[in-house]
Amino acid sequence: MAWYGRGHRDLPWRATTDPYRIWVSEIMLQQTRAQAVIPYYERFLQRFPTAESLAAASEEQVLTLWSGLGYYTRARNLHRAARLITTAGGFPCDYDAIRELPGIGEYTAAAVASIAFGLPHAVVDGNVLRVVARVHNDAADIASTSTKRRFREIAESWLDRRDPGLFNQALMELGATICLPKKPLCTDCPLISDCRSRQAGTAAQLPIKLRRVTPQRISGVLLIVRRGERVLLRQRAATERRMAGFWDLPDPVQLPNARMGRRFGEIRHTITHHHYTLEVRAASAQVDRDGFAWFRRSELSAIALSTTARKALTLAGVLS
Repeated sequence: MAWYGRGHRDLPWRATTDPYRIWVSEIMLQQTRAQAVIPYYERFLQRFPTAESLAAASEEQVLTLWSGLGYYTRARNLHRAARLITTAGGFPCDYDAIRELPGIGEYTAAAVASIAFGLPHAVVDGNVLRVVARVHNDAADIASTSTKRRFREIAESWLDRRDPGLFNQALMELGATICLPKKPLCTDCPLISDCRSRQAGTAAQLPIKLRRVTPQRISGVLLIVRRGERVLLRQRAATERRMAGFWDLPDPVQLPNARMGRRFGEIRHTITHHHYTLEVRAASAQVDRDGFAWFRRSELSAIALSTTARKALTLAGVLS
């Protein structure tokens, strides 16, 4: 905590103890880098400064502001939870009640409970698991449920109950900026004298994660069909689950009679272990089916546009 107090990243969610704002930041930070989150966080809170304003919005409005951040189930759960919070008359102030909100697991509940309410719950994310493994020089598989449980108990034993929120932020910051996955900056670490893996020379090999998902590489084509100043988009159907309601560029399967034109290039997009390489082509086509619509460039910022569509339209010069 003394190390953290001497200097740390200036992140906007660290300037508040408002549980709503902390909750929004923690949901956005799931699987997403802090620097990428900052502009989304600031725009989101400008539009939805309270749980009540978020609850009153339509799902499309929420998804539009989330567009480009990915993992859209997070946004839908955030919206559902805001309505529950509003109905209940305020944000829950104990760990178990926070944990019951849609989209909130042990990590997020502990973060909100400790930072906003000063409750003694250790936050255990990938950064903290790495610090625990290295400090104890423990080569157990961190993908194992039993290892995660044991490491959580260690983190709970470390927790400074006088200021659990500050302690959790300090430990997560240590993992994010010093105890790095591949090249830990051990000489800058405040735990260097207590770190058994540093003493054993094994820090760079820890933690151990044995269960690895085989990456899947997927290729495809996105079509940019224009009519004057307008571009054709299709809305994802309800059956498309996480992406339901988003507007996307069509592909040749959806427009089987499309005539291919200029090739703009390729875009790449990754969702967990799925790696997409998508060719972007101009095309012409007649469309008279439901689910398709024409949009002017000026209208694209007001709709829930998929990340792949945004990247492809930027590549083609439609978006800047």
